[in-house]
Amino acid sequence: MTQPDAIRHLLNAVAQGEVSPDRALDKLKYLTYEPVDDFAHIDHHRALRTGFPEVIWGLGKTPDQIAQIMEAMRHKASVVMATRIERAVYEQLSEQVLGLRYYPIARICTLHPEPNSHDSTPAYPGLISILSAGTSDLPVAEEAAVTAELCGFQVKRLWDVGVAGIHRLLSQRDAIADADVLIVVAGMEGALPSVVAGLAECAVIAVPTSIGYGASFNGLAALLAMLNSCAAGVGVVNIDNGFGAAMLAGKILRTAERLSKKSD
Repeated sequence: MTQPDAIRHLLNAVAQGEVSPDRALDKLKYLTYEPVDDFAHIDHHRALRTGFPEVIWGLGKTPDQIAQIMEAMRHKASVVMATRIERAVYEQLSEQVLGLRYYPIARICTLHPEPNSHDSTPAYPGLISILSAGTSDLPVAEEAAVTAELCGFQVKRLWDVGVAGIHRLLSQRDAIADADVLIVVAGMEGALPSVVAGLAECAVIAVPTSIGYGASFNGLAALLAMLNSCAAGVGVVNIDNGFGAAMLAGKILRTAERLSKKSD
């Protein structure tokens, strides 16, 4: 049975009262994908299942492949986003994809309107505050920030507040207290998330980066330090995974919103 046939069969079953609308919705969550040439299958229902649409991982894909996937998603996803896009790849994409925006520090391309423009409001309640230890950590921190904004969340940036100058961090205590979820990005020895978690009431998502001297082992030292944090309430994502941190923060806030609606 083809996908259109399966959908028609399911809708007929709902119309005849054989399947409830809730059960039909549950089935639709796992039904549809779209082939793109012979190299991709786009999961159009991911947003229905998880709350966020599929995002294109740019590394390893050719500009033509990325362009074809973006065009297939253009009218079917709330946001069309490709991560880890270098400027040279963006320049090739911009010749094929109309309306493309590029965030060079985050290395993200998108067809979504500019985040946090003057006439836009966040789609979801809550504040994600993102802290970076140093300027060298900004590509990962900006990946988290832009991802969260494009997915409809309010973001506050607190850059260059690493523990080497602890007074810079302590001057942001009010901003830390105001956050509903904190993403803390650090390389070197990876100490910043532990310090922040000792100051914060909310969950802290730690992101180790591959920044550091030789003994940092491309972020492994920071990863292990964060996993061994003595502060409570710290969760750790993989090295340089700003995108994953933003997705986790978004799910935390969406869960809180759902629980709030249930209690009303």
